[in-house]
Amino acid sequence: MARMLDRRRRADAVAPAAPLVAVTPRGWVRPRMRAGWRAGALPLMALVLFATLVAAAGVGAVPIAPLTTARVILNQLPFLHFAPRWSSIDQAIVLLRLPRVCGAALVGAALGLAGTLFQGLLRNPLADPLLLGTSSGAALGATVAFLLPAFSLYWVGFSLLAVMAFAGALLSVALVYALATRRGRTPVVTLLLAGVAVGAIFAAAQTLLITQNQRLGLRAVGLYVWLAGGIAVQDWAPVLLVGGLVIVGLAASLLLAPVLDAFALGEEMVGHLGWRVERAKLAIVAVASLLVAGAVSISGLVGFVGLVAPHLCRILLGPRHRLLLPASALGGAIFVVAADLLARTLVAPSELPLGVLTALVGGPFFLWLLRRSGSRYSW
Repeated sequence: MARMLDRRRRADAVAPAAPLVAVTPRGWVRPRMRAGWRAGALPLMALVLFATLVAAAGVGAVPIAPLTTARVILNQLPFLHFAPRWSSIDQAIVLLRLPRVCGAALVGAALGLAGTLFQGLLRNPLADPLLLGTSSGAALGATVAFLLPAFSLYWVGFSLLAVMAFAGALLSVALVYALATRRGRTPVVTLLLAGVAVGAIFAAAQTLLITQNQRLGLRAVGLYVWLAGGIAVQDWAPVLLVGGLVIVGLAASLLLAPVLDAFALGEEMVGHLGWRVERAKLAIVAVASLLVAGAVSISGLVGFVGLVAPHLCRILLGPRHRLLLPASALGGAIFVVAADLLARTLVAPSELPLGVLTALVGGPFFLWLLRRSGSRYSW
């Protein structure tokens, strides 16, 4: 225990710190964000997430008042109880929508966490949760599931499609890591190159299966819809399982926060602080990959979230991972819940693909934010 505390103190000493002042593009200097604001950022983001959940659960073909929706949601908690002043129909509608809304929040939290982990490990601002072949592996697994006769089977609330996508994502990352490791060492550059190569091979295999197999038929439309992204949750079983995975992933990520801070200064610094570099890399990749696999199992391929949420939180809160990791999870959850709400309502009764909407809405906003932040953005 004393050794772990000593490591944490040394990591805090070398962790990247935000400058006290920031020079804007216009040339004038203003103080950096106060420590009090950073301390209150997480509770504020949690309140914004709850408000977004309330809005998403209340909007639909039958709109429910926000206050009623909030009371119905809070009434499900064991330590809160409100006298029911709403109709049983309103409560049934809110509870029917709630699994999908919570699933969207979990997908955003998982992708936001995974994006922060990969960016911290790879020291690359372009790193994305789907970078190490996870997207291609999940897509290949989903394609195989669509081709199997037992396509309609369900297990613990998960379809065969979700199980195969989960397995494909983990298999691709395991293959990438094994190929990039040589004599017990896994260079970051080799890991990136292996991810690109394996992703290209899996994408080619998926295309070959689609073009050369006639069994897909009408299922091809469903496959393309899944590839475009969308929250596929109808009951609480998958939400609870993915929620447990996200909670465990968040706890493990917070334990890895000092290591990620040290990685910002290079692998040699991680070794000097007493951590085993290769074990730390493996732990980070394993946690991030499990989070991504859990997300794609209930949402398909939803891109851009794991890129936007960490950078947005880094711009607002600085590069310290102890704060950045939970903030990225909350930011990703807010982003995906809001995007899923827009996907359901913009062209109702039709529905837009979630992955398309996250890119079309999040991309321009993120570019505007980067341009506005100017030199205040520290990596």
